Amino acid sequence: MARNLDAKCRQCRREGEKLFLKGDKCFTDKCAIERRNYPPGQHGQKNSRLSGYGVQLREKQKLRRIYGLLERQFRTVYKKADQQKGITGENLLFSLESRLDNITYKMGFGASRSEARQIVRHNGILVNGKRVNIPSYQLRPGDEVEVAPKAKEHLRIKAASEAGAGRGFPEWLEVDSTALKGKFKSMPARSDLPSTINESLVIELYSK
Repeated sequence: MARNLDAKCRQCRREGEKLFLKGDKCFTDKCAIERRNYPPGQHGQKNSRLSGYGVQLREKQKLRRIYGLLERQFRTVYKKADQQKGITGENLLFSLESRLDNITYKMGFGASRSEARQIVRHNGILVNGKRVNIPSYQLRPGDEVEVAPKAKEHLRIKAASEAGAGRGFPEWLEVDSTALKGKFKSMPARSDLPSTINESLVIELYSK
């Protein structure tokens, strides 16, 4: 199975902002962005202007890296969003946000999206009482997500849940950190998602 093997901190530095790929480390002064906020490589500190295409490409790469998708997977999500009614850019973000691995991360059951994805693949998550091991599974408002009984004993999940509870949860999620379960109450509004994401640039890139 294909995977992105690039060092996570290098990915953040390449995009010039925190993508929160390393769990708790991203919230400390050990974060690479805090130490070296310039692109990696020999010419990383040189000022270089991006073309219009370059700006669009960087925004697409940033969004792809945040959610941990390969190019083919990301393009598939875009095509489905483009076929839906409404604003394509918002449809794209909502599809990414409602993925099971993302919701598992947002509920604090994994320290990062990659860790949450691993938990899902290892049969550690129940959706409406049934085991689901597909990270891209699309949740619907009203779905209940819970850590499987055996997985609740894992110290990493408990630690991630405690850290998540300390930072708080989005209003569109209902989470019980003690019981390690939660509810996907509703789709997020665009204002609930990071303002640093400019999905219109991604749409412009794919529309060419």
